Parts: sequence; C-alpha cells; structure tokens
Amino acid sequence: MTETATLHDAPWLTAGPVARVLGLLNAGGEEARVVGGAVRNALLGLPPGDIDIATTAVPEEVVRRAQAARIRSVPTGIAYGTVTLVVESQPFEVTTLREDVETFGRKATVAFGRDWARDAERRDFTINGLSVDAAGTVHDHVGGLADLARRWVRFIGDPDRRIAEDFLRILRFFRFSAAYGEGHLDREGYLACVRGRDGLSLLSAERIGMEMRKLLVADRALDAAVAMRDGGLLLPILIGVAYPATLAAMTEIERRRAGAPDAMLRLGALAVAVTEDARRVGARLKLTNAEIRRLDSMGHRWWRLAGMDEATARRRLYRLGPARFRDRAMLAWARAGQGADAGYWSNLLALPDRWPIPTFPLKAADFIARGFAEGPALGHVLSLAEDAWLAAGFPDAPETLTTIADQAAARFARDHKL
Repeated sequence: MTETATLHDAPWLTAGPVARVLGLLNAGGEEARVVGGAVRNALLGLPPGDIDIATTAVPEEVVRRAQAARIRSVPTGIAYGTVTLVVESQPFEVTTLREDVETFGRKATVAFGRDWARDAERRDFTINGLSVDAAGTVHDHVGGLADLARRWVRFIGDPDRRIAEDFLRILRFFRFSAAYGEGHLDREGYLACVRGRDGLSLLSAERIGMEMRKLLVADRALDAAVAMRDGGLLLPILIGVAYPATLAAMTEIERRRAGAPDAMLRLGALAVAVTEDARRVGARLKLTNAEIRRLDSMGHRWWRLAGMDEATARRRLYRLGPARFRDRAMLAWARAGQGADAGYWSNLLALPDRWPIPTFPLKAADFIARGFAEGPALGHVLSLAEDAWLAAGFPDAPETLTTIADQAAARFARDHKL
C-alpha cells in the first residue's frame, strides 16, 4: 500500500536547477521524482545534500531532452540507466526506473521499468525508498514514512537478500543507524549483518574506508562501533583490536570542547594505540598519505604528553606544530582513562592559542660566518644549535644566541675531531 505525505518548505524543489530538471523530464507521458537521501533529509529538516532523480524515461530519451534544452549530459552509468545532467554547475544523477532481473554482489542484471513501487523495493532501507514529485507529494511504497517518524533504520524486504546484493550495505546499516536512528538497532537487520560479515572481504578497501569515515562522524558512532564489535564486524574491518572506550572518551572531549566530529581523531581513538596500528589501519582502509601520517603522529608516544610542565609542553608544541600537537594531546587525553585531569588536558590543548610558536632565530649564515660550508655539516650544526635553543627556553637575546651558536660550532668540531 502506498502512503503519501506533503513536503513543506523545500524551495530547492520548486525553483532553480532541480525544478528545471524535473520540468524537462515531466512531459510527453514521462514522470520524474527526486528520490533517496534528499527526500529523507528534507523530511528531517536537514539540508538535502546530493539530489538524485529517478524517471520513467529511458536513458536515450533523457540525453535527447537534455541536448534539446542545451543541458550537458554525461553517461556516467548508462548501462544501468544513469545519466548525469549538469545544470548551473550542479550535477544530478538521473536514473531510469529499474527492476532487478538477477543480482550478484555489486553487479546486477536490470531491466528498465515504469513501476515506482518496484523501483523503491530494490533500494536498501525504507527511509531511503521515498520519492517526491515536483508538486511536493512524498510517495512511500515501502513503509519509510513510518520508520522515519520513529527514527528506525530497516532494510526493505528480506535483509539477507538486500545484503547479498551488496555487502557494503552492512556498513551502511550501521552508518545510517548512527546518523538517523534512535533506540536499539533493528534486530533482523543487525542479525543479517552478522550473518553476512564474511562478505566484507569482497569489498574494496576504498569503499570500506569511505563508509567508515562517514560512520565515525555520525551522532551515534559510538553505539554503532560497540554493536559492530559485539557482532564480530570490527575485526575484519580494522584487522586489529578496537577500543570503543577510547572512542567514547574522544567523543566526550569533542563535546566538551564544542568541536565538530573529526573522522581521523575518532578513528585514531578507536583503532590506534601505537604507530604500527596507524600504518595497518591506513593500509586496510586505503587512507590518504596525509591521513596515515596524521594517525601515525597521533600514535607516536602519545603517553609522554601526560604530566608535562609548561617548558616541556612548549618544546613538544614547537616540534610538532599546532595541528599535530592537538591531535596527539586529544588522543592522550582520551586514553588517560577514568579520573583524567580535565583541567590539565584543557590547558595543554589551549597552549597553541596562548603561546605563539617562535621562529628559530639562528640561520645558516651565522654558521657560514663561523667557517662552515654548505652541506651536511651545516645542517648538523644548525640542528645542534636549535636543540640548545629549545633547551634554553627559546631565548631571543643576541648575546645568548651568540653563545648558543659558538657552543654548537665547538661541539660539532669536538665530536668530529675537527
């Protein structure tokens, strides 16, 4: 049975690029609607995000109409009925209604159709199976309106079948539950995910990494992580031990500091205790080199940040820079456990704001004047001088800097028997 509702206060639907695309396709006996996440988000009062459109028109007709209207079309997935239309620099994936003839993992044999209910039934979750037409009428063929009202993430039809069609839906189940759900996870869906967990090995690292980034910044990421651990799902994803308690502490620290959720900070809390963990997780999730370096820095002797005096903290900040210093301090605080001194850690995290990092005042010219030629020796003596400058508390008095330079040059000469 089809349920309907009215979408109010959605100007993006009735004007601008979306209205133009719908108007283009709603003619000559064809119909088009916005489908999926944009409808779900609009009903929840959230920004629509990416806007996908479904239509009864076949791909060739979509392209023909776009060309006639001088709209750029890109055949991004034309074998599966998808054409991307670009209107005012905004891309819209337009997909012809489909029915699955045969499914096997990510690959499927599909036939184009004109039945909106059949098209909705092949999607993943009921809250993603909604569509809205140009007049603002929301069409629900799968019970999505009721599930959205109670913030319930539920597979459409048989959960095992939906998962077998695409094992990434296991991660999407937890991600959408974390982002939009309330209360307990849907039991049938959860058990189906546990039964299908071996299918995660068939997914590419890139796709797993992309889902985990999104999952970790969701409101209920901790609940999802605990459920995944209990169901034996985190081990094949992370290939290592997971630390939900540290993730819980990290989310609380973010809340205390009024900071936005940070996927890499949360991933570090969940999976990184030492630098070896960072490299393993980075490879498993196909993280970027910058993300791996960030996790690696977080995990590098984070425990040494506990109980530092101000002078030591300043030297650590100088060496790490503000971003890496804050990351490592956040992880160290999260791992400090029950009874952590919030005042100490808050003060440490505020150090980059209250103490501008000074620039090392000695230059290569200072040592060239002392007889050093350009090359490795010059770099070495500069490092010696910088270490001495840090140990002295970042002095800027000329006479002190002269002494530091002289002593560094003398030490180098002594060590190398010059």
